[in-house]
Amino acid sequence: MKNIIKFLIIGISAISFAQEKDSLTIKVSGFLETYYAYDFSNPTNDAKLPFMYNYNRHNEFNVNNGLIRTQLQYGTTYASIAVHAGTYVDDNYASEDIKLLSEAYVGLFLNDNQKSSIEVGILPSYIGFESATTASNLTLTRSLLADNSPYFMTGVKYNYKPSDKWSFSGLVTNGWQRINKPQKDVAPAFGTQIVYKPGEKATLNWSTFIGKEFYATELAMRYFSNLYWDNTWNAKWRTILGFDFGIQDSSSLNDKHLHWMSPVLITQYSINPKCQTAVRVEYYQDEDNVIVATLDAFKTSGASINFDYLLNSKVKLRTEARYFDSKEAVFFDTKSNNFFVTSSLSFEF
Repeated sequence: MKNIIKFLIIGISAISFAQEKDSLTIKVSGFLETYYAYDFSNPTNDAKLPFMYNYNRHNEFNVNNGLIRTQLQYGTTYASIAVHAGTYVDDNYASEDIKLLSEAYVGLFLNDNQKSSIEVGILPSYIGFESATTASNLTLTRSLLADNSPYFMTGVKYNYKPSDKWSFSGLVTNGWQRINKPQKDVAPAFGTQIVYKPGEKATLNWSTFIGKEFYATELAMRYFSNLYWDNTWNAKWRTILGFDFGIQDSSSLNDKHLHWMSPVLITQYSINPKCQTAVRVEYYQDEDNVIVATLDAFKTSGASINFDYLLNSKVKLRTEARYFDSKEAVFFDTKSNNFFVTSSLSFEF
């Protein structure tokens, strides 16, 4: 009798565990960020700068990004869908038919230890260290290299994490930040990502992209590399060092290889648990206007300083002053420099 009871208890426990393991879990999160920006060049057009995609309205209160995300998991399958709106969406998704979706993908763990998985759909970008939900970034506005590299990719991503220190990903996508594929007979683009975490406070990331992309009306190969190092030194100091380098083929220019590059250094200092400040220095060179479409060669240095006040764990008030200086007159009214101030109030849950 005791053996029968013991057997029943074990069986009931196993059934309960199986039901718990295969139960549907749902997590809802969101982000809302309002802002005001003032550009001392007093631009008269709608968007302040053609190479920026956040906080890009002058002398008006607006919503940069409002996002609701739902994440689901059932057994070894998971999914994420997020809808968004704001001036960031208006500027960054201008050429897309689907503007409402920030992400929409289905994933599947390929083994029980969850070391490998595959994801299909509209995915967050695997390139760079700054997110579109900008409250998690060290600076208020995104760096030049981040604003001018993909925010999202559409395709298939394979992830493999053999240990806590290493992770590897490979991607097949519709191209450089695309939901719609503009030319259906073009081969898919490819990407890779390698992440090394020697400890909890340091990350070294290398991401690459290769695929055919447009330069003006010409479709040719693009090769791109993003490398960054993120290190938290202690409770007060954190530093990010990043570098982008890209090459665009151009048969119309005697098979010339056009290139662009951008280094950036950001250092954040936490004054106390509620107050933070960060300083950024950066440079972006795109002489042939492969990525940055200005009327002249784009060779621009930048510096910024921001102050953040954390009202609580979910609400952040930020103010940033940012200055650009260019080799050419690429700003408003043929100016070679630009200065603007941005403030934002964000809520994240």
